[in-house]
Amino acid sequence: MEFDSSLKRLRDHIPNLLETLNIEEKVDIASWIRILDGKLLPRLSPDFPLMVAVCGGGSSGKSTLFNSLIGERLSPSGGKAGINRRILVSAPGELFRNKEFVSTLFEPLGAASKPLENKEELTTPGCPLYVLNSNVPRNMVLMDTPDFDTGAAGEYTNRDIVAQALESSDILIYIFTNSNYHNRDNTDFISKVLTGIGMRKCYLIYRVYSGLDDENVMEHAMTVGRNLYRENAENHILGIYRTDEDNSVAAGERFMQIRAIRPDDPPFMESLKMLDPGKLRPELMMSMIEDAYTRASEAIAASETALDGLRLYLDALKAAQDEAVQKALRHFPMDLILKRFADIWLSKDPSHIKFMRNTGKIVGMPARVVAGTFRKVSNALSEKIERHEKSFRELVEEDLLDAANTMRLKTTGPEISVSLPSASPVASGMYHLCEKINSDSFSHGEEGIRPYVGPSDDKGDINFRVPAPSMIAGERKKLENKDWRSTIELILEQKDSIVKLTENIEKDLDNLAEEFRRRMKMPDKLRETFSAFLNVIPATAAVSYILSTGDPVGGAGIKVKLTGLLGLNDLYALIAIPAASGISKSDHKQIEEMLTPIAKSWLDEKLAVVNNLFEKEITGDIMESASDKISDAQQMIREIESIIDAYRPEQLDVF
Repeated sequence: MEFDSSLKRLRDHIPNLLETLNIEEKVDIASWIRILDGKLLPRLSPDFPLMVAVCGGGSSGKSTLFNSLIGERLSPSGGKAGINRRILVSAPGELFRNKEFVSTLFEPLGAASKPLENKEELTTPGCPLYVLNSNVPRNMVLMDTPDFDTGAAGEYTNRDIVAQALESSDILIYIFTNSNYHNRDNTDFISKVLTGIGMRKCYLIYRVYSGLDDENVMEHAMTVGRNLYRENAENHILGIYRTDEDNSVAAGERFMQIRAIRPDDPPFMESLKMLDPGKLRPELMMSMIEDAYTRASEAIAASETALDGLRLYLDALKAAQDEAVQKALRHFPMDLILKRFADIWLSKDPSHIKFMRNTGKIVGMPARVVAGTFRKVSNALSEKIERHEKSFRELVEEDLLDAANTMRLKTTGPEISVSLPSASPVASGMYHLCEKINSDSFSHGEEGIRPYVGPSDDKGDINFRVPAPSMIAGERKKLENKDWRSTIELILEQKDSIVKLTENIEKDLDNLAEEFRRRMKMPDKLRETFSAFLNVIPATAAVSYILSTGDPVGGAGIKVKLTGLLGLNDLYALIAIPAASGISKSDHKQIEEMLTPIAKSWLDEKLAVVNNLFEKEITGDIMESASDKISDAQQMIREIESIIDAYRPEQLDVF
């Protein structure tokens, strides 16, 4: 049956999805699987018998009731609670002659079964036992279950195995006494079983002293019914019966006498025989199917929230790495790049310009201007200039070390903090994910660490705090246990790839020079101010630079905005050549137009180098694991949703 196949696919896909996202504890998947395996899938067969379970609290008389129903004293009974430790199953012989049925019957109970040989076996824990009995109505299986409230210090001895038995049942017979009819712990447990997946019906049997009138028996029984079914009690109680206290019954000399309380309820055994699986099962099964699909949808919702949290963390991790990469590239040999560009530019000069440069006729004034104006900004940039006096290789090593340590601390920590410009697309996406996750968590009543979005700071940045998801805890632990000293040595060995000018950059600078020459207008070609200016820039003194995410120091320089290099924070290059008298606006504009692509050409390559280095040594395994889990979870969610959409309960006619 295609519908049968779809349920089995749901049964396989959903646990895999929850395991991938490590959220099994947030969804009661174990119970869902047990019920699907034990109650729903086998019962799609129209000839599967009705499963009826006798249950009740300690000393309520359920084993005595079970013995009375089958007409044999098999299940141990007495005044002591908790005597029975196993499930005892009784059914007509023809059912147990079908080996396939026996296997299917006991599969949800989690153990193989065997025939009852000695009733003392029931007093010790073990596999379910079964016995043939002709008094059990045809096409019915009757189960006796251990006490579900026996134990100590809040630990219930038999509750797990009782839950398995009751979850696999179609009908429950709940026997209670005057001392426990209002015990909400007992009725809450039974209610969860009855209404968990598939709203099932039950019989209520009140074991009570003979002096209590039927009106009070009815009132107490309906208290139990409302605790089990809330406002739906009347529709789901098959019958209300009483059995009076009797010393001869307690002594094992007589079986229980069961009497109906409601006028329309037939004698109890007659009522059991009247149960028609063909009428009861469609209603029960459709209720089960609806609940199964509801649980599947709940699992999808919980998975989507967890998946959003993983996406958000991956975005935050990438943002933090972009910040760290930028931090590692705070210092660049811009003077070297400009000098190399100037050499390329000069090498392409027309012959008459080369002659003029050699005579020095066009360089004096710009040289004097640069020398004077540089002194004016030297104080504002003194701290940066002092650092630049160190060798560039030392600066690169310092920055790499600082950025790598920062990245490791963020990646192994319980959460990632990152600040992003509010106008950036990444910040906008993360902000909406935070809002969605927190809204979903609130609606599900979940507590704990949630993503945090803080107010913007003075620069307009939004502050995020994103908790590390549990599904990547293993990869984060591996990084934490990694030999960090050796890792740092590997990272620092790569600083030469940052320092040197590569063939790609040489090619970019050559193409840039060609492009500028093509764009020069006739007045520029006549004056060649641009070329003359480049000729006089001192390689180690006239050009200083700063790369940062904030406003550059001083306000008199040429600020080159390098937008979108990392997809997050804007980068700024400040060239300490003030736009002072002696440099025209057109010259100033030309210089700014030149510096932007030069800086971008360098940064495009070096950012990739450092980013790849950090991914290889620090974040790569975590990013790969998170990306794989996102991809796998998305695929599973699509498959589950396609099953739910194709086989919605309201569209089915499976019986």
